[in-house]
Amino acid sequence: MARRPLPRILSTGSAQIARSRELARTAADSATDVLHPLITVSRGLRRLASAGRRRWAETPKDKRGPLLFLVASVVLVVALVPYGPLLAVVTLMAAAAWHGRDRTPPAPEGPDEAQTARLGALYEALVPYFSTAEDPSPLYAHGGDWEKAFPAYDFDDSGRVARLRIRYPAYFPDGEAEARARVEQLLAAKAGRGREYLFAWDEEGNELTVDVLAPLPADIAAQRFVTAPGETVLGLTDPSHTQRTLPLTHGEELRDVPPVVWRTGIRSTEPHLLAVGQPGTGTSTLLRSIALQALQHGDVLVVDGGGTGEYACLTGRDGVLGVEVGLAGALTGLEWAAQETERRLIAANRARQAGHPPPEDTKRPLWILLDRPSAFTHLASADGQKDPQTHLQTPLRHGRAAQVTVVVAEQFDALDALSDAVRQHTRARVVLGPASPHQLTAVLGAPPHTTPVDHMPPGRGYARLGTGPVHRLQVPATPDPYDDATSDADRQAVLDLLPPRTAPADDDTVSVETVSLEKA
Repeated sequence: MARRPLPRILSTGSAQIARSRELARTAADSATDVLHPLITVSRGLRRLASAGRRRWAETPKDKRGPLLFLVASVVLVVALVPYGPLLAVVTLMAAAAWHGRDRTPPAPEGPDEAQTARLGALYEALVPYFSTAEDPSPLYAHGGDWEKAFPAYDFDDSGRVARLRIRYPAYFPDGEAEARARVEQLLAAKAGRGREYLFAWDEEGNELTVDVLAPLPADIAAQRFVTAPGETVLGLTDPSHTQRTLPLTHGEELRDVPPVVWRTGIRSTEPHLLAVGQPGTGTSTLLRSIALQALQHGDVLVVDGGGTGEYACLTGRDGVLGVEVGLAGALTGLEWAAQETERRLIAANRARQAGHPPPEDTKRPLWILLDRPSAFTHLASADGQKDPQTHLQTPLRHGRAAQVTVVVAEQFDALDALSDAVRQHTRARVVLGPASPHQLTAVLGAPPHTTPVDHMPPGRGYARLGTGPVHRLQVPATPDPYDDATSDADRQAVLDLLPPRTAPADDDTVSVETVSLEKA
């Protein structure tokens, strides 16, 4: 994903800002060191005053008079004794300094017995991978010293490893993906399953840093995103993988969350997208989220091969050309999309040859959303009809120049039924739900830098735009508002984003044909 450049005032003044922050931090530390005795005495006086108030409140009312008389007598005696007030002030300051001292117990140095045993087990497990018989002074050996191999480590509250820096010998083939994958799989199993680990290999320094990633927020609902035309938010990701953030509403508070932004249009290098996942992993949620964003600036044609009514909320809405759920409607809609793509290309080409800008009706984005097109492939084969995917060749090959974007969602077990054009031209890829490293690599084209877990919430997965890096992804909650299992908050969030209904609900199939006749 391309990164948005920083403003000039930030890019040119970053060094000055960093120096100013360092000076301010140094001044604050120096002031704290100088004023530390005064801070300690003030804290002690406050604690002594609090203790005196508590003692006075706990004293019965019938004994408060004798107590006041005793205190007054002591004050009088101290005042009459030579150097009494001075000694009293010194004693009070000493008592305040004693009571104001830092009582935080010192942090234990080094790991405890359980942590030592866990680090020792990790060290022993890595011995077969990081040692050879020809090494005269091996860094890894059974019964060896793990402290030399693990220079830095952190543990969480449950006692499991949260961060670990590992040294390994220079002869380890860290440039081979298979060797690295074996080590990563071992560390993920030994350090604790059910968590996502980020592995950073420093091939020059022969060090491996293992970090436990916090889970992405799965309770952010669908909403309006602050994006430019041609930008679509696929979901949220880690802050370390992008420098851009979006202000999002999370419950009752406003948060800045790093997004995965997919750019479409004439200058896009990844104009089409393929989303893959198992049933219930959130591929339909992703398509609904994309449709709600696309309807702000363009038109949408939905072809639902699942036949479960996941997109009934879009039927008849302003900008929705049709929601096709049958084979006949899918053939008609996709054939019209191919003809519309050709019409836009011809009209734009004629305008350029005449020295005019492209017509306005060729600039409005057209989105073709297909959910499980393989279902129509099987039906067409059984009925002896044409595969609807054959109509996607023109939108896929020439859609970028015609402002036509194709989004396909399919399941893992039906990937072989996708046409060659779909697999070749959908360079933006998303994988949702649990998947093996082999499946992730086959779909994304590169393995993720984190370890996939077995259990994921709906909408959680990975995304890769073209040849860019693999990002962790969490799709905003965009459920079917007509589903009874949807919460009221999520249902209302989706309904607020839907455009007004401008056509009867039963005219969705006719709408595509009507539009094609009007634009012909």
